[in-house]
Amino acid sequence: MSANARPLSPVEFEVERIRALLRDNQIADALSTAQSLIQQVPENRDVLYLKALAERHSRLIDDALATLSVMELHHPQSSLLYQERGHCYVARKDAARAIEAYEHAVRINPALPATWSMLEGLYKMVRQDALRDMAAEHVQRLKRMHPDVIKATGLFCEGDLVAAENLVRAYLIAHGDHPEAMRLLARIAVSREILDEAEVLLAAALEMAPDYIELRRDYACVLLDRHKYVEAMTELDRLLAIDPMNKDYRTLRATATVGLGDHDDGVRRFTQVLADTDPTSRGAADLLLSIGHSHKTVGRRPEAIDAYHRAIAIRPHFGDAYWSLANLKTYRFSDEDIAHLRAAEQDESLDSMDRYHICFALGKAFEDRKAYELSWHYYARGNAMKRAESKYRADILEQNTRNQTQVCTREFFESRRDWGCPAPDPIFILGLPRAGSTLLEQILASHSLVEGTQELANIPRYALQLQGLNPDLDNPRYPQSLTELTPEDVHTFGQKFIDDTRIYRTTPPYFIDKMPNNFRHVGLIKLILPNAKIIDARREPMACCFGNLKQLFARGQEFCYSIDDIARYYRTYLDLMKHWNDALPGQVLRVHHEDVVDDLEGSVRRILDFLGLPFEDACLEFHKNVRSVKTASSEQVRQPIYREGLDQWRHYEPWLGELKDKLGDALTRYRE
Repeated sequence: MSANARPLSPVEFEVERIRALLRDNQIADALSTAQSLIQQVPENRDVLYLKALAERHSRLIDDALATLSVMELHHPQSSLLYQERGHCYVARKDAARAIEAYEHAVRINPALPATWSMLEGLYKMVRQDALRDMAAEHVQRLKRMHPDVIKATGLFCEGDLVAAENLVRAYLIAHGDHPEAMRLLARIAVSREILDEAEVLLAAALEMAPDYIELRRDYACVLLDRHKYVEAMTELDRLLAIDPMNKDYRTLRATATVGLGDHDDGVRRFTQVLADTDPTSRGAADLLLSIGHSHKTVGRRPEAIDAYHRAIAIRPHFGDAYWSLANLKTYRFSDEDIAHLRAAEQDESLDSMDRYHICFALGKAFEDRKAYELSWHYYARGNAMKRAESKYRADILEQNTRNQTQVCTREFFESRRDWGCPAPDPIFILGLPRAGSTLLEQILASHSLVEGTQELANIPRYALQLQGLNPDLDNPRYPQSLTELTPEDVHTFGQKFIDDTRIYRTTPPYFIDKMPNNFRHVGLIKLILPNAKIIDARREPMACCFGNLKQLFARGQEFCYSIDDIARYYRTYLDLMKHWNDALPGQVLRVHHEDVVDDLEGSVRRILDFLGLPFEDACLEFHKNVRSVKTASSEQVRQPIYREGLDQWRHYEPWLGELKDKLGDALTRYRE
């Protein structure tokens, strides 16, 4: 050991001793040592892996697979886990499961020469010649790959993003573009949620290596994450042409189908994959969850509940499935369910994602039973865990708001009048989540001339494009970059929105985009689509903020997981909407949720007048509309309006003093 080396901890010392015993083929001693050590550190990745390895070498295949299942619970992104699982299935002569495990391993870490060699042999055995050739090419590619790229890939797979990025960037600077290095840099960008950079890197790498299947799969996944479903389908169909029975590609294809709003076809596709999946596996539970979500979206509540229950039967501590039941808003947990959830939440082996999902489910379960103190305990606990994982910075939004007010002035818009695409089709409903936007969408989508789509990601994506790659979050280019656009640029953006959203539409002349966060981009919207209509869905601040604190979102909305963050976000929203009303007078209709509840017909007539649409009685019977609804309010908007939810936050008032204090004058100025 060098003078500067860190001394090994007792556990690390024992891990190295197990490795040495395995190298010396002292399998029994290695297994005995691992079994003893696992009692001290039951979740340790290295000990679990070495224990499974020793069990396989001892021909205890069932024990090895059981150990790997425990490892998967705590370390689901370990490529060595799936490689070792593949070895176990090879020992069992189960080629199909071995291939599935090895494919999972190389998706996580493509720089695994031994795994690619095993895949080459297995593909040959099952007469998958195209896949055999692909695996053989990978084996050769890895032999040609620079050791720094292989090392950086390993660092990334072990979670050391900084070291991996430094090493791979240094390699690219020294050696020029390289598909595998660019793929790794893209994967690092995805892990940091810099999806636009990842997309550019992967597209460029594919031009260099168009036959690199895993690269194309990564590209399809980034397109899905960016809501570019049509483009993702194109890539996935190319992959399926090569390997039509690949369950991963088929699952991703079903996800893209659902993304475009075709839930019936999505359920059909997910169900077909499920039929080819081990019914006791984690993958089967995930598929059932997706099936349940699609049933929920189109209003098939019994089918959704059945799918979630089937997922739970496979994974008894499946937090996402329990939260999905709670998120139906109309489902009620039994005494037995609640006892099971409370015990599960205390289980030290439970991973953090399952734990905070269960906390939110318990918050809703006790809320339904009017046990508000217990309910708040679990909501607060779930929020604290979710916030601890978040990288959200309130100051970035606040700085953006200041920049918007400086750039997007009344004079800015007057000097660019009618620059954009003149299409009057879009109706934007924006504001905060849980402010009543889904109700407004359901009302308007019940009109014969209006189509409801979903929360479209196009406008935020254009804002990211205007931000540029590798943005400086403390000194952003957007919205200042709006001043650099030519009339042609502005028109092109507007026409692109109309063209890109056509896939979500059928025949009605008007359509709704209800992405709530678009309130940050009203200036961009009115610049590129000057005839678009905008509705600000607003709700009383205590009710709105509390509604967000008890909502666990599938992704995004990271400002919702602490009292300070949600209060600052609401205040910033008021500041920015006041600016838009000053800079674009009469261009945004504010609709208070409380007014809609108290006077539905009067509110509907006011909204339709603003949109220039004739009154239709169907808008008052919005709950009869059977269209798909993807948001948390999907079940609620299928019922007539009721007042009980308006003051629901008051049951929690003893614990919301801090929220009231931090909202300050927002409690009154939200009506100004």
